[in-house]
Amino acid sequence: MKTTFGIIGAGNIGKTVAAHLLKAGHSVILSNSRDPESLSGTIAELGAGAKAGTSKEAAEADIVLLALPWSQLSTLSNLTDWTNRIVIDATNHFITYAPEFRLADLGGRASSEVVADFVPGAKVVKAFNTLYFKILEKDPAEANGRRVIFISGNEPAAKQSVSDAIQSTGFAVVDLGDLATASKLQEPKGALATLNLIKN
Repeated sequence: MKTTFGIIGAGNIGKTVAAHLLKAGHSVILSNSRDPESLSGTIAELGAGAKAGTSKEAAEADIVLLALPWSQLSTLSNLTDWTNRIVIDATNHFITYAPEFRLADLGGRASSEVVADFVPGAKVVKAFNTLYFKILEKDPAEANGRRVIFISGNEPAAKQSVSDAIQSTGFAVVDLGDLATASKLQEPKGALATLNLIKN
């Protein structure tokens, strides 16, 4: 089934995932913290099926992908009624970038649990946050197998919808479990961070 994805955050991960989704025949609404016109070059590069929109428009798509900086999470809360929406969390809880790459102190919580606080009622699935975008943008078919995307979440039906979408782009999916424990494996410094796994 072809789906419309709203992507909030038009940086490297947002654009890379958008390209894979478009190639698989899905539609994408890409948004950033500025205005849709600022994305005209990116939309032209992505091609057919992509359009720029406001963050509110992206938040009301069939499935929403969060690829925005950690510092901007508070902008999500009032975008839409998040109840029962499927939200893919591709964020990482960096509060500084190179060279320090400092992480926010989450008091022992999983970062996706914190994200869920900003999208109340949504069905959050952690995915697309473990691979460097230069690896992620490659063809998922490699070495007679498929590159793995790890997912975790608390809602089986939401995980299935996300898994189906990911597999439609040619990646393999490994479901790790719930947000509270399994998603921590996906976080920076977690056991699966940057792991480029090929599934035969």
